[in-house]
Amino acid sequence: DAIAGVIAPGQHWKVVWSWEGNNADGPIAGDDGSLLFANNDASNGMRLDPATGFASVLFDNTNTGGAVSRSKDGALFLAVRGLGAGIEQLEPRRRMFANTFQGEPIECAGGTVNDLVADARGGVYLSVSGSGVFHASPVGKLTKHGDVPAANGIILSPDERTLYATNGGVVVAFDVQADGSLANQREFGRLRGGQGGDGAAVDAEGRVYVATGASADVFSPAGEFLGSIAGPRGLHGVAFGGKDKKTLYGIVFYGGWGTPS
Repeated sequence: DAIAGVIAPGQHWKVVWSWEGNNADGPIAGDDGSLLFANNDASNGMRLDPATGFASVLFDNTNTGGAVSRSKDGALFLAVRGLGAGIEQLEPRRRMFANTFQGEPIECAGGTVNDLVADARGGVYLSVSGSGVFHASPVGKLTKHGDVPAANGIILSPDERTLYATNGGVVVAFDVQADGSLANQREFGRLRGGQGGDGAAVDAEGRVYVATGASADVFSPAGEFLGSIAGPRGLHGVAFGGKDKKTLYGIVFYGGWGTPS
């Protein structure tokens, strides 16, 4: 269905790339209309040209990397999900950025690394399902914030004053403080189009789009539910791309190895 100011009537999803397994996760817009994403099961990072369907490997041996994010100054980060989990910086130089919490490996905090978003201050926010929301300072020190046990999708508002995180069927919001810490956790909106929240995106107007497994639910910056963009079964992430950044891309995992996803 159409959503005023968001999507015109009669729009349809079309496949631009597929492979077997959970092999497109945590996508972001790249240059010249391309998309960058973590090739989760294959442990590499890829660049996709949606116009041709051609995907090339940019980074190997990502240890089950599950999401990428680029800061406004160009640094590229990866959420590492394999043993030795954490945040790896891929560009401008490749290095482990943050992987310990309170002096122990982040695995000791419990849960599975899910998603991340880099900020303009040199820090990175990380969601760990089963544990919560973490912030890595510019020197890689991880701090936990709020109470978001089912943390999954995570995204910043365009002005980076608000952080959004999915928590099951609820989207929560935080105020971002000057030092990158988070305050004032509150319910931002409740999902309606699917079972629970996964990857999220924002548009230039600050509207929030959340993949629910069956749709992309859309909220105004004030948390008003604007509608659901029905999606393929297994829709678990969304990102804006294309040369004008106005095309919504989704990632779909059907739940079984050997199935094109």
